[in-house]
Amino acid sequence: MAAAESDREVPSALCTEFLNFSAKDTASKWLQVTDLYKEVYQHLARYVPKIYCLGPNLNPQSEDLLAQLLLQAPLEWYLCGEDPSTGLAKLEQNNQPSQLCGHVFRVGEPTYSCRECAADPTCVLCMQCFLGSVHKEHRYRMTTSGGGGFCDCGDTEAWKKGPYCQKHEPNISDSCQEDPLAHLSTDMIARCYNVFAIVLKYAVDMLTWDKEDELPPGLEPPNTSRQSKPLRVQVMHSSVVAHQCFALKALHWLGHVIGYSDALRRILCQVGLERGPEGENSSLVDTLMLCDSKMWKGARNVYHQLFMSSLLMDLKYKKLFAIQFAKNYERLQSDYVKDDHDREFSVTDLSVQMFTVPSLARMLITEENLMTTIIRTFVDHLRHRDLQGRFQFERYTAQQAFKFRRVQSLIGDLKYVLISRPTEWSDQLREKFLEGLDTFLELFKCMQGMDPVVRQVGQHIEMEPEWEAAFTLQMKLTHIISMMQEWCATDERVLIEAYKKCLTALTHCHSGFTDGEQPITLSMCGHSVDTIRYCVSQEKVSIHLPVSRLLAGLHVLLSKMEVAYRFPEQLPLSELSPPMLIEHPLRCLVLCAQVHAGMWRRNGFSLVNQIYYYHNVKCRVEMFDKDLIMLQAGASMMDPNHFLMIVLSRFELYHIFSSADCRKSYNRENTNKDVVQQNNTLIEEMLHLIMMVVGERFEAGVGQVEGCDEIKREIIHQLCIRPMAHSELVKALPENENKETGMERVIDCVASFKKPGVTGRGLYELRPECAKQFNLYFHHYSRADQSKAEEAQRKLKRQNGEDMALPPPMLPPFSPLFASLVNILQCDVLLGMLGAVLQWAVEPSGGHWSESMLQRVLHLIGMGLLEEQQQLKNSSEDHDVSFNFTLKISRPGEAPSNTASVLALLENLQNAPHLEVHKDMIRWILKTNIPRLCLPFLQMVCDKDKAERKRKAEMARLRREKIMAQMSEMQRHFINENKELFKQSLEELYASASTSTSLEHSPTSSDAALVCVGPRRSRPREKRQVVTCILCQEEQEIRADSKAMVLAAFVQRSTVMSKNRKRPPHDPEHYDPLFMHPDLSFGTHTGSCGHIMHSHCWQRYFEAVQAKEQRRQQRLRVHTSYDVGNGEFLCPLCECLSNTVIPLRLPLSSCEQPGLGQWLKISGQQIKAMHSAHRKLQPVGEFLPVQIILIIARHIHMSPYSSTIKEMLTTFGTATYKVGLKVHPNEQDPRVPIMCWGSCAYTIQSIERLLVDEEKPLFGSLPCRQDDCLSSLARFGSACWTAASQPSVQGHYIRLVAGRTDTVETSPCILDIDMLHLLVSVVLSYGSVHSQDSSGLSVDAVQLHFFHLITVAHMVQMLLTSGPEEVTMEQESGGAEREEEEDICALYNTLRTHLGSSLPEVASGWHLWRCVKTGILPYLRGAALFFHHLNGVPTPPELHAICPGQWEVLCGYLSLPSNLLQLYHSQKELLDFPRESNSLIDLPDDYSALINQASSFTCPKSGGDKSRAPTLCLVCGSMLCSQSYCCQTELDGEDVGACTAHTFACGAGVGIFLRVRESQVLFLSGKTKGCFYAPPYLDDYGETDQGLRRGNPLHLCRQRYRKIQKLWRQHSVTEEIGHAQEANQTLVGIDWQHL
Repeated sequence: MAAAESDREVPSALCTEFLNFSAKDTASKWLQVTDLYKEVYQHLARYVPKIYCLGPNLNPQSEDLLAQLLLQAPLEWYLCGEDPSTGLAKLEQNNQPSQLCGHVFRVGEPTYSCRECAADPTCVLCMQCFLGSVHKEHRYRMTTSGGGGFCDCGDTEAWKKGPYCQKHEPNISDSCQEDPLAHLSTDMIARCYNVFAIVLKYAVDMLTWDKEDELPPGLEPPNTSRQSKPLRVQVMHSSVVAHQCFALKALHWLGHVIGYSDALRRILCQVGLERGPEGENSSLVDTLMLCDSKMWKGARNVYHQLFMSSLLMDLKYKKLFAIQFAKNYERLQSDYVKDDHDREFSVTDLSVQMFTVPSLARMLITEENLMTTIIRTFVDHLRHRDLQGRFQFERYTAQQAFKFRRVQSLIGDLKYVLISRPTEWSDQLREKFLEGLDTFLELFKCMQGMDPVVRQVGQHIEMEPEWEAAFTLQMKLTHIISMMQEWCATDERVLIEAYKKCLTALTHCHSGFTDGEQPITLSMCGHSVDTIRYCVSQEKVSIHLPVSRLLAGLHVLLSKMEVAYRFPEQLPLSELSPPMLIEHPLRCLVLCAQVHAGMWRRNGFSLVNQIYYYHNVKCRVEMFDKDLIMLQAGASMMDPNHFLMIVLSRFELYHIFSSADCRKSYNRENTNKDVVQQNNTLIEEMLHLIMMVVGERFEAGVGQVEGCDEIKREIIHQLCIRPMAHSELVKALPENENKETGMERVIDCVASFKKPGVTGRGLYELRPECAKQFNLYFHHYSRADQSKAEEAQRKLKRQNGEDMALPPPMLPPFSPLFASLVNILQCDVLLGMLGAVLQWAVEPSGGHWSESMLQRVLHLIGMGLLEEQQQLKNSSEDHDVSFNFTLKISRPGEAPSNTASVLALLENLQNAPHLEVHKDMIRWILKTNIPRLCLPFLQMVCDKDKAERKRKAEMARLRREKIMAQMSEMQRHFINENKELFKQSLEELYASASTSTSLEHSPTSSDAALVCVGPRRSRPREKRQVVTCILCQEEQEIRADSKAMVLAAFVQRSTVMSKNRKRPPHDPEHYDPLFMHPDLSFGTHTGSCGHIMHSHCWQRYFEAVQAKEQRRQQRLRVHTSYDVGNGEFLCPLCECLSNTVIPLRLPLSSCEQPGLGQWLKISGQQIKAMHSAHRKLQPVGEFLPVQIILIIARHIHMSPYSSTIKEMLTTFGTATYKVGLKVHPNEQDPRVPIMCWGSCAYTIQSIERLLVDEEKPLFGSLPCRQDDCLSSLARFGSACWTAASQPSVQGHYIRLVAGRTDTVETSPCILDIDMLHLLVSVVLSYGSVHSQDSSGLSVDAVQLHFFHLITVAHMVQMLLTSGPEEVTMEQESGGAEREEEEDICALYNTLRTHLGSSLPEVASGWHLWRCVKTGILPYLRGAALFFHHLNGVPTPPELHAICPGQWEVLCGYLSLPSNLLQLYHSQKELLDFPRESNSLIDLPDDYSALINQASSFTCPKSGGDKSRAPTLCLVCGSMLCSQSYCCQTELDGEDVGACTAHTFACGAGVGIFLRVRESQVLFLSGKTKGCFYAPPYLDDYGETDQGLRRGNPLHLCRQRYRKIQKLWRQHSVTEEIGHAQEANQTLVGIDWQHL
């Protein structure tokens, strides 16, 4: 007790002090003192521990309040020199607001970047600025912020155009240059300076304080008595914490105060950056920065925010801060790498705010040598090298990966620095950039040749070598390398110097690569060349060659910028050794070829992955493409024969082509089959490489092309495979550093866009005129792509009736620097190789050549012919063309071998039977070749070939015609022989067509109008209904006494038509469902897939499913898409989710028909008799006469159904009862039949609404599965009493009818009854009474009377709820209408007399009649559906279409007068009728509005925290906090997430949600089932963006939203989930209940 009191005393002591404290007095005292620093420190030393050391009693709000009053208020008084509320307001009034927006983003808030105007992808706008800017009309990208960055509106360097939104537009009148400090008095400036200096120093001292048991000088608490040491430590420790807490508050306060005025911001910046007495790095800002990694997360966040709102919002101080940041860069980064917090909590994360400003970045490169610093810091962190000094990455462990990821942030900084290219260069910038390039080349030297591989022979590699780290590094550097080249391209002097440096580096790398390779001489076709002996398949080879590739990039720039032609003397081109240049790239390409040929299989997956990434779109620009360019550069400076011999040697194919008799199938008889296969693949790959070297000219600088030609060609070749969506194309194209592919500029000229339908996505299709640019051997095709493209293009040519050849396309000319490459096509070595392959094809012998080898040879010949054509076309008359391909291919070999010429071989091949596929291509080559050689022989060959084809086609046609004639003769003969049979079957066909479920009116009743209820009801034609069981395939007639046939069905609770979602769920045990309230807050819906089975087949199937489930549970307990424990199963045919079966039966056929009055009298007496009988039955146990009569009657009138049908009646009834009431099954419960009738009525109502919403006619438009389901439901309802206890059903009947005719028991108010439910229940329960009825009433008459009675009741309901009429023009109406209006007025006035004046007076009968007519229509349509399916009466054709005059037809069909008031002769709602259909909530057109709404949504349970996964219920519009523990609730003893809990409150266990941050729709059903569904938001390219990865603006697609709505209205959500889970097993494993 004492302890508690002492605890309480402390705050009270503080309270007295607080009451005696005056901030104003303290501030005025401070104004007089000489040493303000000491005074303020003493004040803080006195009060801070008191406020923050009170233990658990004080809540944070009180702490804040006391800190504000005792600590911050005096500072504000001192600062303003007057009451802060007025002083700060004045400052704000005089303030010139900054043109920078500076809004700091919350987590999950939408940010926008303009793809057209942003200087780089980090430039973003907040939503407000974006909506007020010009960029919303541009191509923008939308993302959600991770928190922490700020809006760049107003920063002129961040935007190429439109830097300001309307709000931040600078005023022309403002003289922007004036100093904001001019508004303040010198006195005020001095005071601000003092306060800021003291508070900031205090905060910095406390946040960087590292002694736990003492405080900084000046903050020791006053009157510290000397106590024993341990206690003192304890006390001091808590006051250190207290001061640290207040230090954070102080920083918050500074951020708040400088918000009032730009002048204060400037003063704070000056204070922060002012150097202390220690000199270098002594300012307060430096101290904070350098201690960053020692602070805790909260402290870092607070001071980073202060830096952002002060230093970074002012350009002058931003520059000074950036210089300090760059000076300390190395130390900050080293701290970060050792730290364990994420980058967003490190001060290094601020680099993006400074390095992306182009002017700052240039200044830091020139003055602080930033580029060199970043690269050097990076290289220092990668310490592991091998003996040659190359990087050596260890096993890529988790820790290694973590550290490596942290080091990679340095590359990000380098990217920021280089992202905008300089437009003009100063000498200093040149010098520092080239210095940076030197360090970059040092980095590259460590990468050149890293991770070398050696081919495994004999046994498989034991341990996969590390390869990921090296490729991660390569990927991260890809953009840097490209940007370096772009910087070089902007200045000729820099380019020349860079080229020299790079060449020196490469030479240096090569000098260490000799590996004792011996020189050898190769000779072939009369040419010889010296090279070295090197086998890729035996020596070390590396895929990493960044130095070579950088040189290749710079070499292309020399050509593109024309530097090579203008300053040749400055370039060391003569010193280049082409064989040295091509050596390593060639080895790399040979390695790829050998991997394709399967020679490196034993090296495992690491090598396969490396080859994959080498060609992958993420790396290929700086890997594969540059290797190819390097080969082109080398080959352009060499004799083409020498180049090809070196290539043959590296491919290890030299021995095959160099032998004198290589044309004769080279001697491979003794070689094994694998080697032959490998050599074949290598020859194919080598020929492909030659094609690429000669044919790849679409890089600006290699060929004479524009930059966009390359992208066009990429797109054309992607679309040649198949039409593609925008996102697929973007993935297939390389991105630049701004995440752009350049596709939008050119896509429209090569492709046309096809919009998507309700499913699928928008596709781009290639324009037909671009197909001729297709190159089968496009260098970026993978093998799979190539075969798909070939197939697609051949198919297209077949459709267009064109020649099937796929010739090479026309190519642009080479740039002068690369012009000599074309000579490869006509050099002797290549022609020798082509001749050899053709010769092998002419005389094929056991698998020593391949068709694809021949195809490549034909392609190369085609390339040569086209090249020659082009050279001829472009050359002037007098200029002699040196390229003479035709001559060379038509020249036979020299003596003595006298080999045939290439052309002669082609002519031989043209008729070879085994080359049918290549005929077209050979013919194309010969045809292209004709103009030069004018060979009449060829023409003759062609003509002969055409004639042969024509003859074959003619013969085939005659043969077809003959066969067809024979068939029709046989047919005629058969019909004549079996005339009788045909006659019969035709008649049956007509008969079944007329009465089939197409429900056309039958010929018998064509003269009379069709009526579906009452004594005049049209009789359905008596026809046998024979159905086939889907399980045993046996046919069975449906009869009452035969084996039961059942439909698979799914019963579910539903709120789709609910008008009241607030109603609390009822207690299942005691709820009485007899009367349905018109708000339909809960219903039971039955659906079916329409597949029919025998009941015993179904039972066997279901038992098998159960047994399987029990077996499975022991092994692995995972959810399936259906829950057997709940009676669920999948339909055996269509796998549709089902949980019960409905028995099929025929409509019952039905004497005299009494009038309504007489009937009312009889039924009244019946009810009274039964009622009294029931009354007596319950309490007394003796036998009474009435009871005996009832029992006898029951025994006499036995149920007409077979036992299996009865069993199925019970099965379905129990299932409906169990699901509808959420209780355990109980066959004996009297509520079973009620639930079945309710389900029948609810299903009819929901289908009727669906037809209205989709504007379909009432009959004829339902799919047959719904038709069958409704018939079975209605007929089951009329028979279900036979399976229940008869007295209980009669009891229900009494309660239903008594209230309407004579008050036997208390009945609900007329306004609380849904009339269709009542109609269905009364009509279906009457069977139980009729079975014992001896009065001779026909069922039909009773149905009609009930129907009339309830229709009148419904009209009364509507009159009671019709609102006061809108003032409308009095309508002129015809005579018939007049009568109706008078009748309705009469009825209304009768009601008024009975109800007194609670009904308003109505002048216009027209208005009342209109209300009743529109209100009663849904009920009448529902009744028509019900009676049609119950009685099986055909439907009138007028109701099969939407046309005028439906009302009269409908009334006639229901045997009602079209003036319903005639029902109300002498006998005699607060929902609006008709009930509107429910629809899903309205969604905004622009998705960012939703993101914004979600970003401001806080979790309702965790005190204002942002929700991680805000989720919108599409049924009622609630926003929920999904997928988090905070919002889990308990449901039936199980913890479930917010969405699952909400489904039970809002959707009876079924829910449709939109996950806003992921942009995906979530379907949930029950606790264990769910699936994701495509969202209704699409971008401009017709694609969804689930996960918001692409960032294109998204807009609502109404058709897709309607489709989701239709699924919901049709109660198909659960079915959709079932299908999704069956198709995708991963969905089954998700814990849906936690969402």
